[in-house]
Amino acid sequence: QVQLVESGGGSVQAGGSLRLSCAASGFTWRHFCMAWFTQAPGKEREGVALIASDGITKYADSVKGRFTISKDTAKNTLYLQMDSLKPEDTATYYCAAWVAYACSLSVPTVGNWGQGTQVTVSS
Repeated sequence: QVQLVESGGGSVQAGGSLRLSCAASGFTWRHFCMAWFTQAPGKEREGVALIASDGITKYADSVKGRFTISKDTAKNTLYLQMDSLKPEDTATYYCAAWVAYACSLSVPTVGNWGQGTQVTVSS
């Protein structure tokens, strides 16, 4: 059974940094797409960063150059380093894992999700 547990969210001022972690278990990393999604109140869930099983990464235009996704397969942990945070980055951040021929930042039809961690950026 796939389990994903996020941590590291919090409140920060604009320009600050946070690092999110996602502890994963119950699956073989090399077969999965891993990604971070955000959802703000009243908005749809959207992908911000993904890392494929071969290590290829993709980012939403809104976070390119500011966010970095990485994984430590030895620790079974996915990370999202967020720098130069903006108030518009405020959202609940979800870790997701799914199997796909090609990974994309679209919300997967069938995926595994964590419970989410709140990130609040004040101006």
